Amino acid sequence: MTRAEIIANIEEQKKNPNLKLELKEKTEYFTNLLFYTLFDSNTEVAKNIDMLEVTFAELIDLACWETEKPCSKIWQSYLEKLPVILEKLNLDAAAFIKSDPAANSIEEVYLAYPGFYAIAIYRLSHELFKFGLPLIPRLMTEYAHRLSGTDINPGAVIGESFFIDHATGIVIGETAIIKNNVKIYQGVTLGGLYVDRKLRNVKRHPTVEDNVTIYANATILGGNTVIGANSTIGGNAWITESVPPNSLITNTAEIKIKKVI
Repeated sequence: MTRAEIIANIEEQKKNPNLKLELKEKTEYFTNLLFYTLFDSNTEVAKNIDMLEVTFAELIDLACWETEKPCSKIWQSYLEKLPVILEKLNLDAAAFIKSDPAANSIEEVYLAYPGFYAIAIYRLSHELFKFGLPLIPRLMTEYAHRLSGTDINPGAVIGESFFIDHATGIVIGETAIIKNNVKIYQGVTLGGLYVDRKLRNVKRHPTVEDNVTIYANATILGGNTVIGANSTIGGNAWITESVPPNSLITNTAEIKIKKVI
């Protein structure tokens, strides 16, 4: 094919007129601005809020394709949520200090813990998700997923004082519900029993009640599955049924140690 034919072929097959990669890049910039606004001690809050408003308007132009742009009315309502979000995130950070003996300072949690970063971007995206803003919340959490190794869908509902240790490989599905004072370790999945487009808008991910600890690589599946309050789920457990409160679930395997001469 000639150069002209190649270009014509590509242009003919570009079927998505609203797919603008600029939206992804601007969403990541917006996410970073939010994080600096809430946490960086050298950042002027008022100045950054002005920058956030401008960037948000640009995101609306890219993400909301309706002619009247009803999404533009969201900004003020979202701005009013930021103090509440910050309050929750400070409780999350305190949970890290309380739970992890390796945490040397609260500054270390904010700056160095991928689990905290994933929770922060989840909470910031979740409020936009609740407003019905298309695509942007998911791009925010996917940005955090790429940086932290933790995949939290913005539709999940997560209570206060949430602790994620090590972060890598954690998956929390769209309809998962996690209540207060929950601890989750690396590799945990809160997922669906199976994938089917017909399950859209159906609760298909588990509910985790207050004060539950879920250790590494445990898999908990199903929208009807409830992990009762004050329970502990051991590492590598596979759970597809509800667990009563105050339970201890373990997955034991025989380990043989043989001395090699």
